[in-house]
Amino acid sequence: MLPKNFNLKPIILLLTLSFLFSCEKKQADSTAINPKIAKLKLPAGFEAEHLYSPGENEQGSWVGVTFDDKGRMIATDQYGALYRLEIPEIGADEIKPKVEKLKVGTDESKLGMGYAQGVLFAFNSLYVMVNHNANEAFDKGTGLYRLQDTNGDDQYDKITLIKSLKGEPGEHGPHSMVLSPDKQSIYLVAGNHVDVPEMDAYRLPRVWEEDNIFPLIKDPRGHANNRMAPGGWIAKIDPEGKEWELISAGFRNAYDIAFNEAGDLFTYDSDMEWDFGMPWYRPTRICHVVSGSEFGWRTGNQKWSPEYPDNLPAILNIGQGSPTNVMFGTGSDFPEKYRKALFAFDWSFGIIYAVFLEPSGATYSATAEEFLSGSPLPLTDGAIGPDGAMYFMTGGRRLESDVYRIYYTGKTDDDQSIGNASALPEAHQIRRTLETYHSGGPREGAVETAWSFLNHEDRFIQYAARIALEHQPVKEWQERALNEKVPSTLIQSMIALIRHGEKNLQPRILEALVSVDFKQLSSSDQLNLVRAVELSLFRQGMPSNSMKDQLAGLLNPSFPSGDNNLDRSLSKVLVHIDAPEAVEKIVAQLRSAKDDLEYQKAFTSSSDLILRNPQYGLDIADMLANVPPAQQSYYATVLGAAKVGWTPELREEYFTWIHDAFQYKGGRSYVGFIDRARKMALNKVSSSDFDLYNEMSGAGLLSGSGNELVVSDVQPQGPGRNWKVEEALSLMDDLKGRDLVQGKAMYAATLCQSCHTMKGEGGIVGPDLTQLGTRFSIKDILESAINPNAVISDQYAATIFYISDGSSILGKLTSEDKEKYYISQNPFDPQTIREIPKKEVTGKKLSDISVMMPGLINRLNEEELKDLMAYLISGGNPGHEVYQD
Repeated sequence: MLPKNFNLKPIILLLTLSFLFSCEKKQADSTAINPKIAKLKLPAGFEAEHLYSPGENEQGSWVGVTFDDKGRMIATDQYGALYRLEIPEIGADEIKPKVEKLKVGTDESKLGMGYAQGVLFAFNSLYVMVNHNANEAFDKGTGLYRLQDTNGDDQYDKITLIKSLKGEPGEHGPHSMVLSPDKQSIYLVAGNHVDVPEMDAYRLPRVWEEDNIFPLIKDPRGHANNRMAPGGWIAKIDPEGKEWELISAGFRNAYDIAFNEAGDLFTYDSDMEWDFGMPWYRPTRICHVVSGSEFGWRTGNQKWSPEYPDNLPAILNIGQGSPTNVMFGTGSDFPEKYRKALFAFDWSFGIIYAVFLEPSGATYSATAEEFLSGSPLPLTDGAIGPDGAMYFMTGGRRLESDVYRIYYTGKTDDDQSIGNASALPEAHQIRRTLETYHSGGPREGAVETAWSFLNHEDRFIQYAARIALEHQPVKEWQERALNEKVPSTLIQSMIALIRHGEKNLQPRILEALVSVDFKQLSSSDQLNLVRAVELSLFRQGMPSNSMKDQLAGLLNPSFPSGDNNLDRSLSKVLVHIDAPEAVEKIVAQLRSAKDDLEYQKAFTSSSDLILRNPQYGLDIADMLANVPPAQQSYYATVLGAAKVGWTPELREEYFTWIHDAFQYKGGRSYVGFIDRARKMALNKVSSSDFDLYNEMSGAGLLSGSGNELVVSDVQPQGPGRNWKVEEALSLMDDLKGRDLVQGKAMYAATLCQSCHTMKGEGGIVGPDLTQLGTRFSIKDILESAINPNAVISDQYAATIFYISDGSSILGKLTSEDKEKYYISQNPFDPQTIREIPKKEVTGKKLSDISVMMPGLINRLNEEELKDLMAYLISGGNPGHEVYQD
């Protein structure tokens, strides 16, 4: 269901023992009646209620929600059944709902329906999106099902399979559904592990390809390596599911979709956190899903730049996270500000963002604030209930699941109207007019209408015009395109012709493109022209030598341009066509190229996420301590495919850069990506030089797979286990004769010394552990390691600062003065201090969640655990009794 690849890096998990052994139990907040409510941060005037905990009733982990025509909530267990809840009204003395397990089908001896990630009540039916390989426990496979009550007993006895969906079921499978604004159809969304089924109509023309000449490196760890274009997709169907129309594609793993009152569709797409630090990384983002849109997800390092003209950009980059639900506040009894907002849920860091949209040209501009947060708070799905309250659930991946209700206690506006399509700017109306040509086949006047907007300054209009053109027969506009004189119109029509025309048109297409005065183009049209050339090279093959010379003559003088996005496109095209001087010029950029800090700038600062969820936050912390240079990494990958133009000096400079690049900290696949670029380049050196450059480029630093750096210290052999306190404690009755060297090795292998001092050596973030054994019992130590949230010293706890703009900031308070608080947010970089003006802080409290993950000793086998405990108890003293026979 959820758009992440669950990453338990053992070494990283043990890195934050700064919050381990403490002697002070955190005092409970006297005002916190229910800790599940106490941990929530909400805007003023809102109240939260905890309604139900499915796990306490052995009802699984809930991930999907809808309301039926009787106002009852229907919820889905990710790995089990469907449930129906009758929820007491707001203000009732008893708020616990009445819960029943739905009976589906006629055979009560087996599970009739379940394993659902999306659920929608519409057309007097319950639509269920199953994500599951059929087996004995549940015989329904991945696909969309319709449930109906045909005998009036208020249960669903009829099950209709609307469509089976092929691919790889799992968390990147088919997801949510929503009713269309006119309430006549259903829209549904699927992740990038689901094949696009055969459709009856395609608003995005069915001509997608990978369309990237960037040297291909699939994810070194194998994620989505067999998933090709177009990635995740959105479709529209009729109530019976007989007519399917593709609306949009190119997503990684969008989980939900939502319409605003103007009828525009939005989603919240996921990132690939293993790509942290790589130039193709794209943060989680809010997308305006227009007709025929493409958003450029491709496997491995092939993801498109948001700047490419043949896809559309996000309207807001959120940052790292795991997107789940999106919904508008339409129908809520909230203040107007929030009735108009798009609420976007992040599972990883427990945040509901309120995204505020303002019409801007043919699309929207977006700002955001943190509406609700808590830790841990693995948000799954939500909906505005018939009572005007917001309902949301936590859970997923068998985590603890809860159902909450949020309602507003203040006075709201009498006018509940938000606006309609007629009030939108003219640019919106132009786009929608062009979108009418995206369906229905050839249309009279379509080419003329589309042509007049191909050079429009609004990117969404320009895109809609090109898609409209692509829906018309090529013979009607091919010659007009080849003879076009307006540069921006020519470029857009060439992109359309490359996508739909015959390959033998390449000479004429490239002749038309090289005839343009490149230097006189705007920066966006320069990038668009280079993109058009790239598309021709990918789809139509390598041109003649004379044309390669013309392309080099056109593009080579402009590299480097100083525009990072343009330079990326220029570099890969120039290397692809073996342009003279390309290698020399690109190698010169390897050390000097700087990253554009504003490119894909995100709403959420990465440092603000570290302490919200140690599992994912520590990955971010590790990277932020030593961020890879993305632009240089891009050039290094391009050069991996370069065949000509090398000299011994250039080879040495390149492979030395590769060697040095292994010092940086990126996402989980960073080392593997750099190694694959290294190996591509090594394949192009002479056999006599291979050993020299192999060693020079860092072969000795790498493991056999090339995905990790070699760790010289002794590592746990395992097998580990999910240690429980009593189980581990039972091994500690006799710690005589333990191995000091092994114990110290386990202490080092788990990187405890990064945060703790032992006998004067190690980090200073956490407490000195030298005297640990004299202050705490073995049971205390084990309890802190296995259940770190149970005991958190105020001295080492993080502080939550509530800011006047509605956001919150987490960090360890290091000092303060009359004007500011000074906090450290990154345990890997504690010397980097963030300043918070006190005048912006509306409140603060200690976090009741330890930065240390539970179960950090789970890597160790019995003997390794005993040796580690002996080392901690002894403080590293070889004369301690644990080392005596």
